Amino acid sequence: MGKQVNNLANILSLTTLKHCLLAILTWCSFSIQAQETPYSEGKKYTLGSVTVSGNTSFSEQTIVTYSGLSKGKEMTIPGEDISNAIKKLWNSKLFNDIEIYITKIDGDVAHLEIRLSDLPQLNELKINGIKKGKKEGIINDTGLKKGTKVTENLITNTKNFLSKKYRKEGFYNTKILINTIDVKDSIETARVNMVVNIDKGEKVKVKDIEFSGNEILSDKKLRKAMKNTKKINRFRILKRSKFVDSAYQEDLSKIIDKYKENGYRDARILSDSLIVNDDNKTVSLHIAVNEGEQYTFGDITFIGNNAYSDRELSRVLRIKKGDTYNGVLLQERIADNSKPDAFDITNLYQNSGYLFSTINPVEVSADDNVIDMEIRITEGKPAYFNKVSVVGNDKTNDHVIYRMLRTRPGQLYSKENVVRSVRELGQLGFFDAQEISPNFNNPNPDEGTIDMEYSVKETGSSQIELQGGYGGGGFIGTLGLSFNNFSIKDIFKKEAYKPIPMGDGQKLALRLQASRFYQTYSFSFSEPWLGGKKPVQFSTSLSHTKQFLYNPITRNADKSKRFNITGISVGLAKRLTVPDDYFTLSQAVSFQHYDLQNYNTGLFTFGNGDSNNLSYTVGLSRNNTRIDPIYPTGGSNFSATAKFSIPYSLFNNVNYKALKEERDALELIVGDSTRPIDERTEASDRVGEIDQERYKWLEFYKINFKADWYAEIIKDLVLKPSAEFGFLGAYNNDRGVIPFERFFVGGDGLGSYSLDGRESIALRGYPNQSLSDQDGGTIYNKFSLELRYPITLKASAKIYALGFLEGGASYNSFRDYNPFSIKRSAGLGVRIFMPAFGLLGIDFGHGFDALPGETVKNGWETHFIIGQQF
Repeated sequence: MGKQVNNLANILSLTTLKHCLLAILTWCSFSIQAQETPYSEGKKYTLGSVTVSGNTSFSEQTIVTYSGLSKGKEMTIPGEDISNAIKKLWNSKLFNDIEIYITKIDGDVAHLEIRLSDLPQLNELKINGIKKGKKEGIINDTGLKKGTKVTENLITNTKNFLSKKYRKEGFYNTKILINTIDVKDSIETARVNMVVNIDKGEKVKVKDIEFSGNEILSDKKLRKAMKNTKKINRFRILKRSKFVDSAYQEDLSKIIDKYKENGYRDARILSDSLIVNDDNKTVSLHIAVNEGEQYTFGDITFIGNNAYSDRELSRVLRIKKGDTYNGVLLQERIADNSKPDAFDITNLYQNSGYLFSTINPVEVSADDNVIDMEIRITEGKPAYFNKVSVVGNDKTNDHVIYRMLRTRPGQLYSKENVVRSVRELGQLGFFDAQEISPNFNNPNPDEGTIDMEYSVKETGSSQIELQGGYGGGGFIGTLGLSFNNFSIKDIFKKEAYKPIPMGDGQKLALRLQASRFYQTYSFSFSEPWLGGKKPVQFSTSLSHTKQFLYNPITRNADKSKRFNITGISVGLAKRLTVPDDYFTLSQAVSFQHYDLQNYNTGLFTFGNGDSNNLSYTVGLSRNNTRIDPIYPTGGSNFSATAKFSIPYSLFNNVNYKALKEERDALELIVGDSTRPIDERTEASDRVGEIDQERYKWLEFYKINFKADWYAEIIKDLVLKPSAEFGFLGAYNNDRGVIPFERFFVGGDGLGSYSLDGRESIALRGYPNQSLSDQDGGTIYNKFSLELRYPITLKASAKIYALGFLEGGASYNSFRDYNPFSIKRSAGLGVRIFMPAFGLLGIDFGHGFDALPGETVKNGWETHFIIGQQF
């Protein structure tokens, strides 16, 4: 009887051979046990009972129904029905160890048993060897989420995926180890915990890059064309030699581009290979090229152009017959995708409304290595803006945004206006400049219309300054509030305080600073669109300062001896249209009143009296920096301002020459210790009276110039050269240069407090205001060069590192002025801008020169920039 059973099993196995192979591939077994039977080949049976056994959470009825083995069904055993049942159960990806047994045969009725187990579900996942922030990406990429069915195939695919992923990033020695641990608890569902151990090892470096087949271009030139893949060179700083596969593949294309730039349009990479060296830390790259032959441009014909003549298009293309063929340059002159405002033919058409135009260069002949080109142009209909909308502005009111847009419904499409609109929104400072996106919706080439949608993301635009410190003999506290998207019309609306009325683009600032010895209060307000129709900015400010004299006996402030300054200013700034609309003309009138009461110091020679400063300031500026005001990548920003007082000496009938001569004579008496005290005191009092007359109304003129340039050297690496100059002069030399409005050079430039209108000029590597005389300079110049590179420009935090070289100095007169006699410094720094804290920064500067009056170079200084934003 046992022999007959074995024969039946053999027959079933032979008949279902192809299904057994499938079962082997999927780690399932298929076996059938039966009672003694005389049959040696398949026979038809009626299916009786079907039972289910094994470790499963699914009901018996569900499994039987899904398998298709329904009671009463006629089927051949062995045959396709049982094989199909195994396939269906396996394809569900819910089970493993699927086996079907014949448990009993009653005549023509066969009873079956399905024995299987549920695939285990993933309970917990632990990933070791990578940073916490990278784990979520691994989970999303591999699908290793809680509840996922865990199979050997899943584990193998995960290992392969991770190994391949890190190899592409240059980690050729990555090791992946995955362990699963059964979860033993009261829950019947099979579950496992998975531990993924990732050992990336170190990135391999490129030991050598070798070329073969190149005769025209040397190995050195080809290596230079590979911008991101460099061989080991200990003297290289900006580019590392670590191998990254994606960068390498991009560099292979750069090699071909280099040949195309030199006329070898048929150049190609025949093969490339990577060899891991014996040290397992370096690789060698071998690249075989076929250079082909050099070509030149022949006739260049424009076809399909109606809007522009051949001459106009040739002026933009700037390629002539006989020029060495340059496929890269040709593509850039037709459509330079690296610059949205490039001077190319595509932008020429798109800035004139031809949004739907297409421009294709076609080679029509290449005889004798001379390439005749046809520039085939399909102009299409001019496009007009149909709808223009903005989404994403939760705080800023629509009218503030729409007034900045250069695109209007019904207006002819212009790419230049779209790019400019994005820049203007970024420059507002209310939105994350990196997230502003112009979206083209519902393009209709037949009707020539397009819908324009600008997507923005609000960011913190108001600031609070909270600072405390010790200086000047006591604690100094500062509270400053700056609301940069204020709405003054909603100031009396309770529901508008979230936490303050916002959305109209106005700026309001309040600042209070106090210590035992001084108090300052200031208020300023500006409306960028006075009247709401034109970009005319109105601004006003009020300030009041109290300074108390130090009492050396009580070591406290003597409030009976004080120096007060009260100031007010009103200004207008208008955007110009010529030479272009990046220019702004600003004008302001300001008045400061200085009141001294028993305040005898070296600042003035009189301790009681007052002085007045009525001045007019006019400025011309131009700012076309690109989009992000935190991290500009291109453009320039310059400003020139002139500040004038009324030339009182022309009409007040005061003989300042005589006063100067008298004052000089009195100074000799005051400084002559051999004279009687009464005579010296009387002379000193007279000097004070003369100075009271000289400074009753301040008379001066002041010129300032500043220019910044931004140039993107390679992607995101930005060079920023800067230059500054300032001069304070007098209309009447006998009256002299006033002791106010002077320049103090050195340090971080964040002079938070001053009585006399001084300007603090940053020059890192030296202490604050250390490079000017005690009374300040009347001339200064400064030159700096910064190299910036972003670490991240995300909305949550914009972080960039910088290196700098700079030099500057201040001078007391043009007789002393020498623009090349400057104090030099260099250093490194970092800037962090977060909506919650504003701009934070630290610089480490090394001063190469000695401070005035010293002989040893200053050395290292640390400078901080601190603010807070909400």
